[in-house]
Amino acid sequence: MADLAIKHIDVPLIQGNPTLGQVTHTVADIVERPVHPNWYKALAVTGSITALMGAMLGYLVFTGIGVWGNNSPVGWAWDITNFVFWIGIGHAGTLISAILFLFRQKWRTSINRFAEAMTLFAVACAAIYPGVHIGRPWRAYWLFPIPNLDLNMWQNFRSPLLWDVFAVSTYGTVSLLFWYVGLVPDLATIRDRATTKLRATIYGVFALGWRGSATHWKHYEKAYLLLAALSTPLVLSVHTIVSFDFAVSILPGWHTTIFPPYFVAGAIFSGFAMVVTLMVIARWAFQVQHLVTMKHLENMNKVILATGMIVGYAYGTEFFTAWYSGNKYEQFVFINRAFGPYYWAYWTMVTCNVLVPQIFWFKKMRTSLPVMFVVSLLVNVGMWFERFVIIVTSLHRDFLPSSWGYFRPTFVDILTFFGTFGLFLTLFLFFVRFLPMIALSEVKGMMAHDNHDKH
Repeated sequence: MADLAIKHIDVPLIQGNPTLGQVTHTVADIVERPVHPNWYKALAVTGSITALMGAMLGYLVFTGIGVWGNNSPVGWAWDITNFVFWIGIGHAGTLISAILFLFRQKWRTSINRFAEAMTLFAVACAAIYPGVHIGRPWRAYWLFPIPNLDLNMWQNFRSPLLWDVFAVSTYGTVSLLFWYVGLVPDLATIRDRATTKLRATIYGVFALGWRGSATHWKHYEKAYLLLAALSTPLVLSVHTIVSFDFAVSILPGWHTTIFPPYFVAGAIFSGFAMVVTLMVIARWAFQVQHLVTMKHLENMNKVILATGMIVGYAYGTEFFTAWYSGNKYEQFVFINRAFGPYYWAYWTMVTCNVLVPQIFWFKKMRTSLPVMFVVSLLVNVGMWFERFVIIVTSLHRDFLPSSWGYFRPTFVDILTFFGTFGLFLTLFLFFVRFLPMIALSEVKGMMAHDNHDKH
């Protein structure tokens, strides 16, 4: 019986049995230690890439969106592809923070802060594209629900593109509040450990006078719970509304009811993959392997496997629906995706999103750092190609063969997208330098709870 009991003991989420003080020192020291030269080197690289994106956007504004590869009939291409891609990346943060919190999943505590920050950075990257896609960014205020009396014009609230504005702005605002509320106790910890008056003042302002009293904790837990409950439907609604950009049209390949759950599953799939990619690097760079353990990474790999199978099922359902509908135009779109001019994009998508994650059925593979790192990269490559396939292959073959075309990205398309990764990584570097990347209060609370249960 003793042997059986030993076999059923869970692998600890925090390894090495550190004290609460040691955990505080480990995480806070990342913020407090002198800046390493490698951080400046990394910032120089990512900042240069971000500046390149700024140059491309400036060239776009002064020249016009004709510098993109968009053409007739492919009116949407890399701009909308990249917008949907970055919105999808941001879904893992809210899922890990809100839904897993409501389900009382303890393994979220070491990775939730990291994932929440990633959500905000991804939304910032996504927000770039709608602003420039409209062609005249100085008229971007037309997107907001204010009457334009000068032009006697009102917004078209029946347009899903306007729904995107409300959905994404709400998602970004709630995610920012959720992230900031969770940061408050940890900012107070950094404030109390500060060795300079300037540092203590800055962190003290953002800590909002937190002193850790019972009243503070009571209000904090209530606010955190309410924001988690508010964030949970946003995980489902935001990418559902993004899918309506396509699903409410009457275009073959887009006009399908499977898009909302299909897009949500894909967003979680790509979001978790990006968290794994960055977490593998960060835990090694900052030596926090005992706080972000293999169990955390393995659980995320299980989510990637599950959502990857949902995405694969959606691919099959699309083909079945097209065949069962008897609509020859719908059938043509899906045959064209698999065997037409963009067959290479379609099969890259299937390989990366359906076949590659199956390796995670094996425990040895989903607990191997090199394997999970490569798989997470391939998943995001596949998910980018999924959005590209949905958009471009549905447009480039119009109803009339005389209107058929072929989309090729220009250097502006490519460098702008490349630059968004620079912005994403630049924001990430500032985050890990000035804010605790692991939620101290939640990790220590989980450790105290586990110690109480043991006793």
